[in-house]
Amino acid sequence: MKNKVIVLVNTGTPDKPEKKYVRKFLSEFLNDPRVIDMPWIARKLLVNLVIVPFRTARSTRLYRRLWTVDGSPLLCNLEKLAAKLRAAAGHEYSVTAAMRYGNPSLKGALKKLQNQQVDELVIFPLFPQYASSTTGSVHEYVMKEISRWNNIPEVSLTGQFYSHHSFISAFAAQVRKYDPGKYDHVLFSYHSLPLKHIQAAHPDQDLSGCKCKDNLPEYGNSCYKAACYETTRLLAEALELPEGKYSTSFQSRFAKNWLGPFTDQTLKELAVSGKKRILFFAPSFVADCLETIVEVDEYRNSFVNRGGEELVLVESLNDNDEWVQAVIEISQNTSPQPPLEGHSRQANFYNSLIFNRDDYF
Repeated sequence: MKNKVIVLVNTGTPDKPEKKYVRKFLSEFLNDPRVIDMPWIARKLLVNLVIVPFRTARSTRLYRRLWTVDGSPLLCNLEKLAAKLRAAAGHEYSVTAAMRYGNPSLKGALKKLQNQQVDELVIFPLFPQYASSTTGSVHEYVMKEISRWNNIPEVSLTGQFYSHHSFISAFAAQVRKYDPGKYDHVLFSYHSLPLKHIQAAHPDQDLSGCKCKDNLPEYGNSCYKAACYETTRLLAEALELPEGKYSTSFQSRFAKNWLGPFTDQTLKELAVSGKKRILFFAPSFVADCLETIVEVDEYRNSFVNRGGEELVLVESLNDNDEWVQAVIEISQNTSPQPPLEGHSRQANFYNSLIFNRDDYF
């Protein structure tokens, strides 16, 4: 029998909600050239001398609000998902949980696997819509590390899965628990990205002329924005939401030149228009974390202060049983890829990005 291993990968979290751990996490995360795509020396100066020193204190306060008696919700959810997958797998395959940044580290997980007789390796980044800074970063890092191994196993890289029927079904089932018909409006909120990241995905198609809000264009499979709007359409159809009952927005923006409409502004407009009860969920996150717990709590307070009455968060998929089955289905549909060829392909995409200081200030 083949020794098959599935590696689940999420973004990451500090080890503790304390400044030294948050500083270390932010430094590792923001120094990734796929996250802040600037020339090496400029990125080092900006991240290590400006962003990390100034953001550490505020980020630490946010992580303290997020932390539970069990630790980081993102890590807890990842470990529980991995445990359920192991139980479902039996002896068919093993499951490893890792973080792209922080612990348990992806580097450590791959190092352990290098010393084992692995025949088939499935890398599963837990990001429904592809972005160079998330799925792309995981793929590039894995292929770079595995290319150094003496014995390279059969490697499969799971890409975006926003349109997979099992993902849509699992998220729609989660939303139905809240009876969306009881609310004045349903808001689909996705993580924002710098506009130039979106433009780089389809350099021949100007972002300002993109019609992906209405339908998925031919180049849409390589566009994060298009994938998000298509996710909204697929979920709205599954939930039988009528036109005008729902909208799409983008949260967690870092600066002004990021993908919008922004979630905080959208909620303000909904409150002004008389919408009192909002059902809120974030289909770019498969596990609850800082963005879905603490950030949404701030949105809730702002919405109520502007005349709204209730903003209810639909919890993410976490270790939901239907999501466990979806992960199994998606991982089984992943095709093997040559590590070195894939690494070259991702590197070419990275090299096409152009720095704009307004994306980070």
